[in-house]
Amino acid sequence: MKFLINKPYLIFWTSIPIIILFGILTKADSFGFNIYDTYFIIATNDLIILFSILFGIIGLGYWTMLKANRKLSKWLNFTHIVLTFGGILIIWILSQLYRESIKEFDFNDNLTFAIYSIALITVFGQIIYPINIVSGLIKSKPSG
Repeated sequence: MKFLINKPYLIFWTSIPIIILFGILTKADSFGFNIYDTYFIIATNDLIILFSILFGIIGLGYWTMLKANRKLSKWLNFTHIVLTFGGILIIWILSQLYRESIKEFDFNDNLTFAIYSIALITVFGQIIYPINIVSGLIKSKPSG
């Protein structure tokens, strides 16, 4: 774990082929969600490409800071990794719990609220990344 905190780009770059493989093996053609009266549908391939590019850019930022010999906060690295991958994992697990029966509407409604809440926390958790990069650029270079 300490290795991943010191080199967080590895977990982001390693996850790209896993995301692409998961996207290829999934049977869903699209991902749909609604917000109030609007129903958004995103093609799974587009979502895979978006996450792959995003994780590639995040990994590149972490790698650039390491090569520039800039010190990043280990605590912020850990928090960013946990919020990103933990949030995605929890959302995926919760999405598998949807019930098909119309009698379970309240359960699905509460589950949807939980998924949206976790997604919001995960998205706002991405603010940690630029804060960490900027603080690493502002700090003086470590000696040695």
